[in-house]
Amino acid sequence: MTDDAPPKPEAPTDDNPGGAAEARPAANRAVHPRHAASLILWRQGARGVEVLMGIRHARHRFMPNVMVFPGGRVDRADYRAKALDELPGFTRFCLERAAAPSLARAVGIAAARELHEETGLVLGRMEGQALLPSLGVIEYLCRAVTPPNRFMRFNARFLIAPAEAAHGAIRGSGELEELRFFTIEETRHHKVATITAKVLSEFAAWLAMSPAEREARELICFRGMDGRLPEGPARLRKGSALPQTPSRQGPKGPWNP
Repeated sequence: MTDDAPPKPEAPTDDNPGGAAEARPAANRAVHPRHAASLILWRQGARGVEVLMGIRHARHRFMPNVMVFPGGRVDRADYRAKALDELPGFTRFCLERAAAPSLARAVGIAAARELHEETGLVLGRMEGQALLPSLGVIEYLCRAVTPPNRFMRFNARFLIAPAEAAHGAIRGSGELEELRFFTIEETRHHKVATITAKVLSEFAAWLAMSPAEREARELICFRGMDGRLPEGPARLRKGSALPQTPSRQGPKGPWNP
């Protein structure tokens, strides 16, 4: 970790994008945004579409009772981690609009790892105590950069995966008072960070799109307090090809934050 890294979070879930640390005002110094990933694990339930979220415990000093997605910072080990399969070409293309290929892959690894650490669910399979994530089921939603006047900042990518691709029993890390699937309507009756509400709206819009519309949509990055900014079209120019999904197990290059 570099010298300008933020102080260690109070709890494992403090580094969730949309979580406690982002709400604290920064000290009198610039805070560099850390790369992060959040995973929206969703399923079609009896009452409609449901997403896996947790509620921060009421005892937390910062942002008690706030709902968050599973997620957290990209670790150095994520750059060299093995995977069961690789990111789909279109997901890689979306990520690589604002990330080097090694970082794009590490973001996918981090999303699956954080899901397992915070919920116990396995997106992929376990080899002993090690997670071998399945990246091939992950899709891209949007990106968000924390405003500069915050104690901890993230350059967070919000990814999507179907719940049927994960297995295991849901078990919390002890930092979340409630961890379960909520309907999108239910989330509107809970306390969520502003960015979380915006991402949920983006997800609801994504659900309503056809596969072709998803590939034709404008990619979005949230910056500052209210900025919903375009990052360019998701679709490639006519005649261009999506990047090929690599067969290798992991990048050999150095960690590149």
